[in-house]
Amino acid sequence: DVGTQYRSVIYTLGPRQQETALRSRDLYQQELGTQRRGDITTTIEPARDFYYAEDRHQQYLHKVPGASCGMKGTRVTCPITR
Repeated sequence: DVGTQYRSVIYTLGPRQQETALRSRDLYQQELGTQRRGDITTTIEPARDFYYAEDRHQQYLHKVPGASCGMKGTRVTCPITR
């Protein structure tokens, strides 16, 4: 994975969302660490102007039967409850 085009990012709308996102990231990272998993690579940034991608880029997995996402998940539950 090179560059920022397909990176994972959480965009926040204000200080409260920013704080919540950072808290959940930190708690989840602790849980990942106890299970000897890697570091979280998702960035957390303030939201900026938003533009929808062209229609051909929307709902890819629906439009391309048989396609799959290579992300398998961690099977680690985030301990945050509120």
